[in-house]
This record gives sequence, structure tokens and C-alpha cells, in this order.
Amino acid sequence: MKISIVVPIYNEEENVAELYREVKNVCQENNYTFEIIFVDDGSTDNTAEVISSLSPVKYIRFRKNFGQTAAMDAGIKHSRHPYVVTMDGDGQNYPGDIPKMIQYLENESLDMVCGWRKDRKDGFMKNFISRGANFLRGILINDGVHDSGCSLKLFKKSCFDDIHLYGEMHRLMPGLLKIKGYKVGETVVHHRPRMHGVTKYNWKRTVKGFIDMISVWFWNKFAARPLHLLGGVGLFFMLLSIPSALITLFQFIRGMGMSETAWPMLTAFLFLSGLQMFISGLLADILMKNYHESTKVLPYSVEKIIEK
Repeated sequence: MKISIVVPIYNEEENVAELYREVKNVCQENNYTFEIIFVDDGSTDNTAEVISSLSPVKYIRFRKNFGQTAAMDAGIKHSRHPYVVTMDGDGQNYPGDIPKMIQYLENESLDMVCGWRKDRKDGFMKNFISRGANFLRGILINDGVHDSGCSLKLFKKSCFDDIHLYGEMHRLMPGLLKIKGYKVGETVVHHRPRMHGVTKYNWKRTVKGFIDMISVWFWNKFAARPLHLLGGVGLFFMLLSIPSALITLFQFIRGMGMSETAWPMLTAFLFLSGLQMFISGLLADILMKNYHESTKVLPYSVEKIIEK
């Protein structure tokens, strides 16, 4: 078994050495060929010095703080083994769950296994926000997992050959892979209370995560056909302008002054808004076709080809 363990870290000088020891022990006890990749997201404490004392290790340091998602993306792209594990650097994820996740992935022929922190050890507010985010995610994306925000994940590196993470999208990785047709499962994992340091989560990350959720929803539903959404809404607005125009005409025939009613303004608003939405849909459709042509990223994913 060859695995790469990717750990984004930011100001975790008190946690990184113990986490490294735990991960290394698990890999050695299970005879894995492994690499441990720490991605330092611009730490300002002594995290770099602590990592420098560890071996073997791959250390990637950002010039400044770019965010956890960027750190995960960098770690995945610099990993060299076919299986990749991602986990938090605060010590709350339990490395001992990794063998169970590998076994589950192989037994069920999955492409990704997400950890499910069924018994979370976070504070009330963090739990409350997480549950709300999971509820919205279930409505918009429906990726089939309970705890998409759990950083402890295992997946085949090939899943991310043509997927790039940005914003707060590391929380939406199961949905991103399901869009491409990959098989995603989950298993219950341990979750430990934070022993050292302070949490890096705040309301800004929550807002960014919600915006990214909308982006993934749009990508899932309409990335290959944006005209269906924008054009459809535009046509609906233009159709609504027809009865509004008829009411305006009827009032004009009856001799009512157009400055005495809002119907002419409503007619113009509905028609022009609909026309603008429809044109935006056409432009978005052209842009998406150019995107797929220039990047060679296909709107579909082939699992295998068999010739007999």
C-alpha cells in the first residue's frame, strides 16, 4: 500500500510533532510505503522550526496565508502515491482510522471515503454552524455524506487529475467528485478535542463556504449548459412581460395616463431583464465551450474502456 498523507497547517507548533509521530507509527505498523506532506499556510509561529526537526517529511511552505483549501490542493498536487489521505493539523483527527478507511474503500470499490465525525468534540457554536451548513449542502448538492466538512478523507490521487480546489471547496470535495461520476462513501471516525492552540474557523469562512456551495451547485446542474438556466429564466421574464404589456395597453385605450400607473415600468423591466438574462446565458454558453476546448477538461469522466 502506497499512500501520501497531506496535512495543511497554520500556527500549529504545539500539535505538529505529536501528529507526525502518530501518523508515522500508523504507517509503519501497517507496512505502508508512505510520505507525510506538511503544507505550511504561512505560519507566523515556530511551526517551521518544529517540522525541520522531523524526518522523513516533505515540507511545503506558502509565502503567505492562502487558506486551507489552497494548502490541500498544493499537497495533493505534490503527492506521489496513488492513495492520498488529507487531515487537519490540529490533532483532532485520529490517524488510527486510516487503515479502516483504506479497507472500506477497497472492499466497496470506492474512489473516496469521507470521515464522519459522528461524535464531535467541538463547541456548541461550531457544531451549530456545521449542522446548518450540512443541511444546506444536502439540499443544494446532495453528495450523500453526513460530514463533508471532515478533513479526514481518503481518495485515489487520480480523482483530482483535472480538478482544482479553491475558496473553501475542500469541504465540498465529495460533491465535486460525484459530479464527475466517482464513487464516494463514508465511515464513522474518531474526533478528539483540541489540546493545544486555537481554532482557525470564523464567520468569514462560513460565508465563503456557502458561496462556494452555490458555485458547486451551479457547476453540477448547469456548467455544461448555462443557457438552460439563464436562458430559461430570461424567457420566463419575457413571457411575464406580455400580460403586463396587455394591461398597459388596456389602460392606455381607456385613457389613463401612463405616468399614473406602474404597469409600463413593470413591462419594460420584465422584458429588458429577461432579454439581458437570455443574452447572458448565450455568452456563458460560449464561454463554457471555450473553457472545455482550451483546458481540455471534459464535461464527463470515463471510468474504463474495454476492447475485445
